[in-house]
Amino acid sequence: MALPGLRGTEHVGFTVPDLDEAHRFFVDVIGCEYVYTLGPFERDDDWMTEHLNVHPRSVMRELRFYRCHHGPNFEVFEWEPADGQRDQPRNSDLGGHHLAFYVDDLDAAVEYLRAQGVRVLGEPTASRNASEGQRWVYFLSPWGMQFELVSFPSGKAYEATSRVKLWDPRNPSA
Repeated sequence: MALPGLRGTEHVGFTVPDLDEAHRFFVDVIGCEYVYTLGPFERDDDWMTEHLNVHPRSVMRELRFYRCHHGPNFEVFEWEPADGQRDQPRNSDLGGHHLAFYVDDLDAAVEYLRAQGVRVLGEPTASRNASEGQRWVYFLSPWGMQFELVSFPSGKAYEATSRVKLWDPRNPSA
């Protein structure tokens, strides 16, 4: 069984502490294109809890949509949570996550990020086993959200034997 009509990921949504700062990061550093804005949005009933699983008096101050070349769009929120703000999860925490960008030249991309003042975590790592052929490195947004750069210009080792291939930004229509 599968979800009827599934085509793929349309967008990834996440919350940031300062939407203007996030806008500068996504547009000026990463190179995403800003598309549109919605908000503010607040309710005086239980709609927010029922539909979004947040405190009913939380206010969604604004959201902005971005397109970032091939792959899902980003829906970036700034909230005023009525019950306080929690810390950003690490990868090891429940709900921990990161967003990965494919780049053609990992070393050039890392050099660029560092020149932009972005905190890059360590040096690029060569993957092994099924992911052999890939190199990757993590970096942090100005608000501490985890991102990753990946590159595998000649593919990954698993592709030689796997019947199913992962979606590949090098060939988005495949």
